[in-house]
Amino acid sequence: MEAQKQPAVLGEGDGVNQRRQPRFKIELDVSIDSRSCGILQGYTVDISESGISALLRIEVPVGELVELNFILPLGPVKILAVVRQRNAFRYGFQFTEENRIVQTTCHRLAMERSLLGEL
Repeated sequence: MEAQKQPAVLGEGDGVNQRRQPRFKIELDVSIDSRSCGILQGYTVDISESGISALLRIEVPVGELVELNFILPLGPVKILAVVRQRNAFRYGFQFTEENRIVQTTCHRLAMERSLLGEL
């Protein structure tokens, strides 16, 4: 059996913020389908190829598998994720699968960031 990768730390400014992929600020409406809490509404803070963070008003248990639904500029995304981290109302979700729309969006955001950094 393959060993699971450790979840990314979503804290900021703590010197331990090591991630596999860069994250990009993005503010979108998100719907979270939780077994324990039902359908929740929130909005995203940032995204990477491996996960997304969002602000929610209702507590979702860390470790729970949820379904996320949001719309990126390239199209709608419906993806399973695990709640990996909670800090007050901010939650970190780790995707359980790859998604082409998420990957392409992150690649485009990386190119935009690179171009803006050169100006």
